[in-house]
Amino acid sequence: MHTDGACRGNPGPGGWGVILRTTGAEKELCGGEAQTTNNRMELTAAIRGLEALKVACRVQAYTDSQYLRTGISAWLPQWKQRGWRTADRKPVKNEDLWRRLDELAAQHEIHWHWVKGHAGNADNERADALANHGLEETLQAMGGRSGAGR
Repeated sequence: MHTDGACRGNPGPGGWGVILRTTGAEKELCGGEAQTTNNRMELTAAIRGLEALKVACRVQAYTDSQYLRTGISAWLPQWKQRGWRTADRKPVKNEDLWRRLDELAAQHEIHWHWVKGHAGNADNERADALANHGLEETLQAMGGRSGAGR
């Protein structure tokens, strides 16, 4: 699974993209939201990818988001122990998405990998293109309004 998120303005309109691949099959997914953040789109991409799996799987998950990879691998267990609070006792940002990702991740055996974004990794570049496609579709649905940062 290769995931990516995109945002025009932060916050602003955003998109997410996912490539799911297994032996002999590949599926691409994308979508977007009118008002979001890049981190929410990174999380949403992983969530949508895992939601698309019909049975428990061994997943190699690739992301260019340190927020996603470190969050799921290191921070999430600590947040849960602290009642969804950060080390400085503040509420966890994007708690709704982290909870959903945690629920989905528990159904699979997932190995999370970080890849450098925009560095020539073909699958990461494709996931980025899908995220931007989801963003553009969202902008069109909004009547072409580009939001902040454009």
